[in-house]
Amino acid sequence: MRLLPGLYARWTAQQGYLFPWLPVCLGAGAGIYFALPQEPGPGTYIGLISIVVILALIASQGPELARPLFVAAMVLICGIVLAGLRAQWLAEPVLGFRYYGAVEGRVVLIDRSRSDRVRLTLDRLRLDRVAPAKTPASVRVSLSPDPEITAASVSPVPGMRVAMTAFLSPPEGPVEPGGFDFQRLAWFRGLGAVGYSRTPLLRLEPVHKGAALWIQRLRRRISLAVRAAVPGEAGGFAAAILTGDRSGISQATQEDLRRANLSHLLAISGLHLGLLTGVVFGTVRALLALVPWLALRLPLRKVAAICALLAAAFYLALSGGNVATVRAFVMVAVMLLAVLCERRAISLRAVAIAALIVILLRPEAVTGPGFQMSFAATTALVAVFSAARDWPRVRLPRFSRPVLAVVLSSLVAGLATAPVAAAHFNRIADYGLIANLLSVPLMGAVVMPAAVLAAVLAPLGLANVGLAVMEPAIRWILAVAGRVSALDGAVTQVPAPPGSVLPLLALGAVFIILVQGRLRWSGVLLIAAGFVIWSGAGRPAVLISGDGALVGVMTPQGRALSKPRGQGFVARSWLENDGDAVDQPGAALRAGLVREKGAVWFDLGGSRVVHLSGRGAVERVGTACDGAALVILAADYEGSAPCKVLARDAFRRSGALALVVEGGGLKIRSASEVAGRRLWNSPRTRFTFWPFGG
Repeated sequence: MRLLPGLYARWTAQQGYLFPWLPVCLGAGAGIYFALPQEPGPGTYIGLISIVVILALIASQGPELARPLFVAAMVLICGIVLAGLRAQWLAEPVLGFRYYGAVEGRVVLIDRSRSDRVRLTLDRLRLDRVAPAKTPASVRVSLSPDPEITAASVSPVPGMRVAMTAFLSPPEGPVEPGGFDFQRLAWFRGLGAVGYSRTPLLRLEPVHKGAALWIQRLRRRISLAVRAAVPGEAGGFAAAILTGDRSGISQATQEDLRRANLSHLLAISGLHLGLLTGVVFGTVRALLALVPWLALRLPLRKVAAICALLAAAFYLALSGGNVATVRAFVMVAVMLLAVLCERRAISLRAVAIAALIVILLRPEAVTGPGFQMSFAATTALVAVFSAARDWPRVRLPRFSRPVLAVVLSSLVAGLATAPVAAAHFNRIADYGLIANLLSVPLMGAVVMPAAVLAAVLAPLGLANVGLAVMEPAIRWILAVAGRVSALDGAVTQVPAPPGSVLPLLALGAVFIILVQGRLRWSGVLLIAAGFVIWSGAGRPAVLISGDGALVGVMTPQGRALSKPRGQGFVARSWLENDGDAVDQPGAALRAGLVREKGAVWFDLGGSRVVHLSGRGAVERVGTACDGAALVILAADYEGSAPCKVLARDAFRRSGALALVVEGGGLKIRSASEVAGRRLWNSPRTRFTFWPFGG
C-alpha cells in the first residue's frame, strides 16, 4: 500500500510542468505516421478523429489527475492525423518514367548540388509529350559545369522563365533498406522529378515584376552584391549568413566546416537570429536612451523589442524560411512578446511553444536532422542555464564570465547534438569544441554586428563598410575550419543506428529535463538502452543497388565494392552508413570478391553469389548458375534459370536489396518492403475526395 501514496506524490509533483510535453506528444504522433508500413485510408482518419473526440469528452468529465494522460493521447493521435493530412495536402504529380527532352519552367530557387554544380528549382513547367495533368509541380535540375556551356548560358534569376534540354527521372528511393528516403523528402518539397542538363540555359521570358518572387530576387541581388564586394569563399560565407544562399561556397569549404563542426554557422538559425535581434534590440534601446525626451516618455524596452521583432521577420523572409530558421524566429518572437508582456523571456515553455508551432506548420520536420538538432541544442541550453540560476554562487572575474558562457554553451550544445549528427551524418567532429571556441565569439562580437551595420548602411550605398569589418573575421573562421578539419583524427566515423535508437535517446533526454523529482533519472536508463542497441547493431552482409549495377559485400576489412566507379552516391552512402571512411576506389580494392570478366562472385554463408554486368551478361546466366545459389543481374531477364536470379526488372519493384545470413540460408530484405506503401512511393494512395481530390 505504500506504493500508491508514493506514485500519487510523484504524479502530483508533475502538475504545473506538463505543458512542454504537448510538442513531445504531437511530434511522437507525427513520427508514428512516418513509421507506418502502409498509408492510412480515409476510414482510418475518421476513426482516429472519433477517438480524439471520445478522449476529449472523457478528459472533460473524468478525474482531474487522469486528464493529462487523456490529453497526451489526444495530442499524439492529432500528430498522426496532422502529418497524414499534410502529406495528402501536398500531393502533386510525380514523373513516372525517365524523361529526356525540352524542359521549360520558371526559376524559383538557385543553389548548388553536392557535386558543386549550379542547381535550379523550376515550377510552372512544360515538358514535351507529358500531359499538363501529369506534369510535376516543380523539378530540380543541375546545370552543366562545362565552361563553354556556362559561357553560352543565360545567368538565371528567380522569376525568369528558362528552357534547356535535360534528363529527368522520378526521385529515387532509399539506397538500402531502411536508409534515407529521398522520395519522402522530395514529396514534401513538391519535387516531382530531378535531373541534369548538358546544354546551355536559354531565357524564354524576362523576369516579370511582381510580388510572387520578389523576396527571392532581392535575396539573389544581395547575395551577388556581397560576393562581388567580398571575393572568394569569404564572400560566399557572408552571403550565406545574410541571405541563406550557399551557392557561392564550394563543396570543399562546406566539407571543412562540417568536419570542424562549424557548419551550423552557415545555417540561419538561433545563433544568427539571436545575435541579430540582440544587436537590434540593444542598438535601438541605446539610441532612444540618448534622447532624454523620448527616454522619459516611451517604454524603451518594448519599442526596442518591436524593432527587433520586425528585423527578425524580415530576416526570416530573406533566408527562405527553412526549419531551423522558422524555429529560431518563433523562439525569438516568443521571447520578444514575453518582453512586451513583461514575462520571463527564455524558458522551456517558450521552447515548447516554438516546437508546437513548427510541428503544426511542418509535421514532416520531426524526422529531419535540422529540427532534431535545433531543438536538442535549444532545449539543452535553456535547461542548463535555467538550472544554473540555482547553482551555488561563485565569484568570478567579470572578464571571465563571457568566456565561461561561451565554453559552457558550446559544450552543452555540442553534447546535445552529437548523437543526432552522428546518427544522420555518420560522423563525430572530435575537435568541434575547439573550433567553436575559436569561432563563435567572433561570430557574435564581429560578424553579426557588422552584418546589421551593412544592412543599415546599404540604402546609403555604404554597405561595404560593414562588409569590410566582416571579412577578416570570416576569413579567420574559414582558416580555423581548414586547420581543424585537416588534423589527424578530426572526424570519427560511426555506423548508422537502428530506427529505435534516436527515439530512445530523445525520450531519455526529455525525461531528464521535464520530469520532476528522482523519477527523471530513469531517462538515463533509456539513453543507455539506446546506446547499447546502437553499439550492438550490425550492418547487412550484402547490399545491392536499386538497379543491380553495384554490389557491396561486408568483409573483415570493411565493405568491398564490385566496381571502383559509377553509382558514386550509392557507394558513398553505403560506406558512410557502415562508418567507413574509405572512398569507392579503395573499397573496390578490398579482398573478398573474386573478379572475372563481366562477373564478380563471393561466398555468403556457404552459398555462392554471382554478380553479372556489362555486355553479354544475360547470355552468361546459365553458366553462372553452375554451383551458385543466387545470380544478381544488372539487366532485364525473362528466361528461366537453374538458380535464383535477381534481375533489373525485379529491382524496379523492390528497390535496393540487403542480403543477410539467417537460419542457415539467405534472407532478402528490400527497400520497398521496409519503406511500405506510402504516398511518396505509391501516389495512388492519395485521397480521391474533397479537399484532397485530384
